[in-house]
Amino acid sequence: MTAPTLPTIHLNGTGADSLYREYRAARKAITAAADALQAATCNQRDFYPQEPGNWEKARAERARMFELLQEVSDYAEYWEMHAMDHRRS
Repeated sequence: MTAPTLPTIHLNGTGADSLYREYRAARKAITAAADALQAATCNQRDFYPQEPGNWEKARAERARMFELLQEVSDYAEYWEMHAMDHRRS
């Protein structure tokens, strides 16, 4: 992923602490979603009555969903780290 467009953190905008907390919470939720998807059943035995190749197609689609979740997590991480760099000690 290329770096997203990040905000300028200044006195009239959203504070770095708020942005940090919000995007950290978003990443935790994305991780929970990925964990829940990983735990969800996607078993080959549920596809054998279908046409050949559907199991492989379902597995590829599932893998793509994990890639998308990772991309969203990476996006949130950019924001989180940007905000962390601007937090006051």
